[in-house]
Amino acid sequence: MTEHELVDKRLTFSFEFSRYLIGHPETAQRLPPNAAVIFLVDDDPGFTQHERELARRLAAEGQPVITVHVRGLAPPLESRLIEPQVELSPML
Repeated sequence: MTEHELVDKRLTFSFEFSRYLIGHPETAQRLPPNAAVIFLVDDDPGFTQHERELARRLAAEGQPVITVHVRGLAPPLESRLIEPQVELSPML
């Protein structure tokens, strides 16, 4: 996977997660400020591996890490995230 593909996927998931948070403000309120958001995607193991490596590096530097585990992306609606599970992860 190229760096461009990784950035494109990360932007897509970030945008969709933002849309999800707009519809679920109670989840947004639970997120600590300045936390890094990491996406674990069931149907994209290559991207997920890259995200796990990023999470480990950030956590080792003391950065709060939020993981968002999704099965994949659905056709565009309110949010294309499928069953997101958002949690503060001390380390992966």
